[in-house]
Amino acid sequence: MSQFWSESVHKLEPYVPGEQPKQTNLIKLNTNENPYGPSPKVLEALNQQISNQLRLYPDPNCDELKQAIADYYQLQSNQVFVGNGSDEVLAHIFQGLLKHAKPLLFPDITYSFYPVYCGLYDIEFHVIPLNEKFEINCQDYNIPNGGIIFPNPNAPTGIGLGLEAIKELLLHNPNSVVVIDEAYIDFGGDSAVSLIDRFPNLLVVQTLSKSRSLAGLRVGYAMGNAKLIEGLERVKNSFNSYPLDRPAIKGGVAAMEDKAYFEDTCSKIVASRTTLTTNLTSLGFEVLPSNANFIFATHPSFDAQEISAFLRKHAIIVRHFKQNKIEQFLRITVGTDEECLMLFETLKNFFAQTSPTRLA
Repeated sequence: MSQFWSESVHKLEPYVPGEQPKQTNLIKLNTNENPYGPSPKVLEALNQQISNQLRLYPDPNCDELKQAIADYYQLQSNQVFVGNGSDEVLAHIFQGLLKHAKPLLFPDITYSFYPVYCGLYDIEFHVIPLNEKFEINCQDYNIPNGGIIFPNPNAPTGIGLGLEAIKELLLHNPNSVVVIDEAYIDFGGDSAVSLIDRFPNLLVVQTLSKSRSLAGLRVGYAMGNAKLIEGLERVKNSFNSYPLDRPAIKGGVAAMEDKAYFEDTCSKIVASRTTLTTNLTSLGFEVLPSNANFIFATHPSFDAQEISAFLRKHAIIVRHFKQNKIEQFLRITVGTDEECLMLFETLKNFFAQTSPTRLA
């Protein structure tokens, strides 16, 4: 029945999200979810919303949530835009701010939704290769462009970029919107939010999915100059006036306000990441330096897909990318200490019973 599709649909290559298995007896380390549950204050706020009030529409402007985010980052509420997960926020950004005559720039190894958005909105783009250490070199972006976007820390590498480099990028591209996608910033990087008042072309995107343990609630947001936010509001209100429901708004507010719980879980994940990196290095893995809640690792003597398949047989799921240049890497979410130890012990068993399949 594809003859009924719009012509543009035939050309789309949809994004493929990380697997969400139906099994419940797995150690799930493939989609960078937080191993710790949401703040108890969030759960309390959500419970209070399950009432007869659900018959009423939510606030289309999400003013309470915008104010909570603005207060946390010391911004004005008109500098905040919210949406149904950061993917929806990014979609509005691509459509409303990044479609221009010159090509959009982003890294060759990065969040794989970016080229999908370009296909959906017919945006010309140009990929900039990472260097030999899988790092972003900001000087490579000082070429004519219609916008720049990349995650910081980058995904799937986990490597972060410092604020001084981002400042230089902004200074060299004053006529382009520069979008810093900070889904993982709370696990070790410095947020570019502090630069917003200085650079009107800067837009910072964040999410409650990772560091605030709310991947299932779908709350994302962008922060930047009020004029950039106004452009996003125009797109949103031409698409869906009510992107967030009542529980999401109240749960998001509670998550932003419970700073102590947020900081505690982040510190646990950072500590576990250090231990996991040390343990995998002891097995011969090469692990890229990570500022995220995951690590990106390769083994010089064993095939990544083979390792992934072995882990799968032992009820542990990690993410294997088949993309050129990273086909021998595994992205491993940092779980609880118990989950990370189980991964480590399973890998030791793999190496004990498996002959090398790659030339070291």
